[in-house]
Amino acid sequence: MQKKLGRYAMLVFFKQRLVILSVPKTGSTALHEVLGAQADLVISGPPSLKHAPLYRFNRFIRPMYEKVCGVDLDVMAVVREPVSWLGSWYRYRQRPELEGQLNSTAGLSFDEFVTAYCSATPPAFAKVGSQAAFLETRPNGARAKYLFAYDDRLSIEAFLAERLGTVPTMQRVNVSPRKELALSDDVETLLRKKHAASFALYASTLKGNLTR
Repeated sequence: MQKKLGRYAMLVFFKQRLVILSVPKTGSTALHEVLGAQADLVISGPPSLKHAPLYRFNRFIRPMYEKVCGVDLDVMAVVREPVSWLGSWYRYRQRPELEGQLNSTAGLSFDEFVTAYCSATPPAFAKVGSQAAFLETRPNGARAKYLFAYDDRLSIEAFLAERLGTVPTMQRVNVSPRKELALSDDVETLLRKKHAASFALYASTLKGNLTR
């Protein structure tokens, strides 16, 4: 029987010694729909677990497999170009059903959203975390061993086919409403300064090095 899955999840493949972390706004739904039925463990809720960052995986999930099963899981994740990643969050929070709520971006320009994101204490609508923080290497050495750029679908599919077996072509699902976005030069400079680590993380996926 086909597993009924939520929209996102952390996926664990025991025999293949692989876990795919669900980084928000990086195509998790597409991976989930393709691979969820064959995963040994699907964590699709609550959000604090299905979108568990590396530090939470390292603290709770990794030790379970290490101590009970005697195995260490390789970590895979997908990373998105930071401006595009923020654009997806901005569009997502412009949904009509959020209008009037603190996390709505309705009535805000993309510049205003990103400027708020770069502030010392981002307001509710700009609290979206950081890809770099999500995947920060832990003091014990736990890290995301396999990193892929969001737009490099061929490499993602090739890796999964090699590691897990035949993998169908992924289709884009749960895509935020399209809206052309552009940052002013000043705001992009601010973003690159404040969140240099996220830009460096994404750049690392473009060098052809799958391991870090």
